[in-house]
Amino acid sequence: MNLVSSLRENTLGISIFAIVTAGLIAITQVATKETIAENQREQEARALYEIVPNQTIDNDLLDHAISIAAPTLGYSEGTAYQAIKDDKVTTVILPVIAADGYSGDIHLIVGVNSDSSVAGVRVLAHKETPGLGDKIDLKKSDWILSFNGKSMDAANDPRWAVKKDGGEFDQFTGATITPRAVVNATAAAIRYFNAQRTLLLTPTAKSTSS
Repeated sequence: MNLVSSLRENTLGISIFAIVTAGLIAITQVATKETIAENQREQEARALYEIVPNQTIDNDLLDHAISIAAPTLGYSEGTAYQAIKDDKVTTVILPVIAADGYSGDIHLIVGVNSDSSVAGVRVLAHKETPGLGDKIDLKKSDWILSFNGKSMDAANDPRWAVKKDGGEFDQFTGATITPRAVVNATAAAIRYFNAQRTLLLTPTAKSTSS
């Protein structure tokens, strides 16, 4: 009888411990998810305003978001942001995923001005090789700034390639795949913008999402 009672008590104790542990894990996951989402939003906001400085526009970029379907940019559904000045969209910032990076996906945002020139490009996340491919990160080198002001004469403009492929963009010593992926992704963003000008350059109502 004592053995049975002891087993019951141990089983009950283990059950209570499991329930409490599961609850704590669930709470931690929720809290962590919210923190990660907020950190991602802050990182995205910083990158957006690096491309379009706050003092040059009239709106909050995060308040003027537009949902887009863009498989050519690496996703079925994403969010673009509109920079507005004097009630006109001056720049659209598009999210792009370069799936052909050396070490996996490279997540970018590409700002395209209303005249189809590049306002700027920033890398949000990547797994490229430290000391080689990670030079796409502005913290590592200023290579990403080489896109500023560039435009595309035609959808197949040969200048939009790394120099090794006959284009005008530098590759890195010992690393061509990574810059090639970023150049191709940025070119894809310009082509998408040109194909969707009417949608992207029509000011959206202020977003109520957080």
